[in-house]
Amino acid sequence: MTDNLSNNKRIAINTLMLYIRMFLVMAISLYTSRIILNTLGVEDFGIYNVVGGVITMLGFLSSSLSGAGSRFITYALGKGDKEELGQVYATVTIIHYLLAGIIVLLGETVGLWFVYNKLIIPVVRMEAALWVYHCSILTMVIAIISTPYNALIIAHEKMNIFAYISVVEIVLKLAIVFVLVYIPYDKLITYSIFLMLVQLLVRIAYNIYCRKSFQESKVELKWYPKLIKEMSVYAGWTINGNLAAVGYTQGINILLNLFFGPIVNAARGIAVQVQAAVMTFVSNFQTAVRPQIVKSYALYELKYMHSLIVRSSKFGYYLVLILAFPIILCIEPILKLWLGIVPEHTNIFVVIMLISGLIEPMKVALINAIHATGNIKKFQLYEGSALLTVIPISYVLLKFFSISPEMVICVYLIIQLLTQCIRVYIVLPKISMTYRYYFINVLKPVLFTIPFSIIPFFVLPSVIEASLEKLVLYMTIGVIYILICIFMVGINQYERKSIFVLVTSRFKNSLYNKL
Repeated sequence: MTDNLSNNKRIAINTLMLYIRMFLVMAISLYTSRIILNTLGVEDFGIYNVVGGVITMLGFLSSSLSGAGSRFITYALGKGDKEELGQVYATVTIIHYLLAGIIVLLGETVGLWFVYNKLIIPVVRMEAALWVYHCSILTMVIAIISTPYNALIIAHEKMNIFAYISVVEIVLKLAIVFVLVYIPYDKLITYSIFLMLVQLLVRIAYNIYCRKSFQESKVELKWYPKLIKEMSVYAGWTINGNLAAVGYTQGINILLNLFFGPIVNAARGIAVQVQAAVMTFVSNFQTAVRPQIVKSYALYELKYMHSLIVRSSKFGYYLVLILAFPIILCIEPILKLWLGIVPEHTNIFVVIMLISGLIEPMKVALINAIHATGNIKKFQLYEGSALLTVIPISYVLLKFFSISPEMVICVYLIIQLLTQCIRVYIVLPKISMTYRYYFINVLKPVLFTIPFSIIPFFVLPSVIEASLEKLVLYMTIGVIYILICIFMVGINQYERKSIFVLVTSRFKNSLYNKL
């Protein structure tokens, strides 16, 4: 019990550090997006998103090995085996260096051919697009060789380091934006080069910290055939899932470019940014929870593991709902005030992406659980195959039925919902959790909140024009409304009582301190 309390405290502290980081990063990121859009223009902004997306598609190998490395490091740390930890780290590092070489090879051959011959890019901007492409490759390579250091930091639960380095990173990116306005050279090219240099500085910072703080990062890089085999089998099955994740995100981006051009890519790029900003709130919480899920499984503390999965799923969903609801309610004035220039299709794109974001917390909790088991073959095969269907379905509908860009994003949402059902079906038996337990503790309270979330959109008139003061008022009312709904129908009696006790005790303490 004491250990669990200690773990919960650690999760809370790590979550707090991640949230401090998040608020700073999100505020600056959203501010810079407006300046970048206005500085580059809608077309160049769209080019940057779609060209960068090609490299992201090649990064599915990195995502697969990153997940494998993080899992094996956390597992070894949970067992307290320092020798195994050092061997795992050495193996992960070697594999990532090899992967970086593969990415360069694929990027400068297959990827380059695709950019030249398939993407819709104005001829006069092709040179700038190629600069963006090559810089994106180098940025990806730097990120890949940084992955083992990031895995160490997460496994050791040193989330404050992410906070500190991320703040420095985002401040540097803000500086780039201000400098960009005054630079006489091609702004798209300059922006790409500067972002690559920032990524390099961040990689150096992580390197220095890990070398000073973690003994296992100093081990000699050796081949460990047994570990390589285990990681390869594990990563081999994650490749399917990560390929699918890249497919249904960047693949859609490329389809939109092929059928509608770079301006639609700009709209989707903004929608993805809004979704990412909202999802950062919940991802920070789940990043803090993930090591505990893996460690609790390693120690076979399944009851505690189940409670972590339920809490991260349910409360993660509520957190996204609290943030997404007021944004959807006031989407038009928010985009106008934020961007100034709002590309066509952006409004609907943002709404659909935020709705799909509600699935994310429940999805991530189950993914963390199945990765803790290491038994991912069936999961990755089914999940990956389901997610990849979004590309052929969208292509057929675009080619033969001429559907709108908005309908493509709707297809993405429907596939996400169906895939979540598959995740529940596969994961729960693997972790000895009953469907009934999951339904009562996660799905039932979540489903109860949906009708109450929809009602205001039928009752209230849509907010089209609003001053900053009125916008803040509408959004505040929206947050309060959702909080009341969650309190009334989204949590059980025990949770309601716990919240009441916590609030009243804090109020009493505050009153006592004043007296």
